Amino acid sequence: MNILLTGACGFVGTTLVREWAQRGAGHKIWGLDNLSRAGSETNRDALKKFGVRLLHGDIRLSSDFETLPDVDWVIDAAANPSVMAGVDGKTSSRQLIEHNLVGTLNMLEFCKARRAGFILLSTSRVYSIAPLAALAVEPAGLAFKPRADGPLPQGFSAKGISEDFPTAAPISLYGASKAASETLAVEYGQAFGFPVWINRCGVLAGAGQFGHAEQGLFSFWIHSWREKRPLRYIGFGGRGYQVRDCLHPGDLLPALDKEMGDSGGAGPRIHNFSGGVANSISLAQLSQWCQDRFGRHEVSNDAAQRPFDLPWIVLDCSRAERSWGWKPARSIEEVLSEVADFAEKNPHWSSVCAAG
Repeated sequence: MNILLTGACGFVGTTLVREWAQRGAGHKIWGLDNLSRAGSETNRDALKKFGVRLLHGDIRLSSDFETLPDVDWVIDAAANPSVMAGVDGKTSSRQLIEHNLVGTLNMLEFCKARRAGFILLSTSRVYSIAPLAALAVEPAGLAFKPRADGPLPQGFSAKGISEDFPTAAPISLYGASKAASETLAVEYGQAFGFPVWINRCGVLAGAGQFGHAEQGLFSFWIHSWREKRPLRYIGFGGRGYQVRDCLHPGDLLPALDKEMGDSGGAGPRIHNFSGGVANSISLAQLSQWCQDRFGRHEVSNDAAQRPFDLPWIVLDCSRAERSWGWKPARSIEEVLSEVADFAEKNPHWSSVCAAG
């Protein structure tokens, strides 16, 4: 398969390439990246070693697509991944939309012209904030859990948030940019006759992930804990009970290969991919895990609530199991241990990947 992988020098892109190579998939991959993220330069040599034809380009510039080769599929792993993007002062709202939505438009125009399929790696943050914020939860040990006797919103069950959960605004500017990209992608596929798949992912984690909270909470926490950097529990009483599921991006490969082998059909175009309830953890539980691995470290408390903070986000990936026979292959213990092993071998990783 001939693949154009955008955001190739990022954590997800590099992980996909490495695991495809290790499995002997035989794909011919062109990687596109603007190398703007701190840490992305560190992945260039690895990608070349795996045979990737690395191209320097910016998905926001339509002209950067004009000289790219014909491919069978475009996989979009390029995004500004922070839910605070556009409102935190680090990225302007216009920059966010240009990167996450205009970039998608340019990729879709490329797919339209070259008759290529398109796979968008999307996010759990397309789901509506209001019903998730209002979810009835209660402490269970060091973590929140949905109350069994509480009212459950549409598309929500004991397995988590399904694809039928509302996606109405507000969902954050970041979530809106990804939701708009999803809609645009499906419409382009329908209008111009090329296959499109939307993969909404839980929190991704693994070795080599950049040490920023917005680019991977679990990796950020583990690296920061081992390096004795400041950490805070924010919101929800400052206890760290908020819960997220954990997924290794390498576990996406079986589904990606099946998607690229399917030119269409009548099935759903949107699927959740996550670690699920079995592979979910709170910050407080993650701190306990880090303490057992690295020793004690103080975490400060900040009870102030931020506008996009939510107590419990775990995706239900039952549809992906029905469509592709997919389940996460790695347990949360395996993923966290992989990150911790990498942290011990790279003791100054947070500094290497420091912004600016």
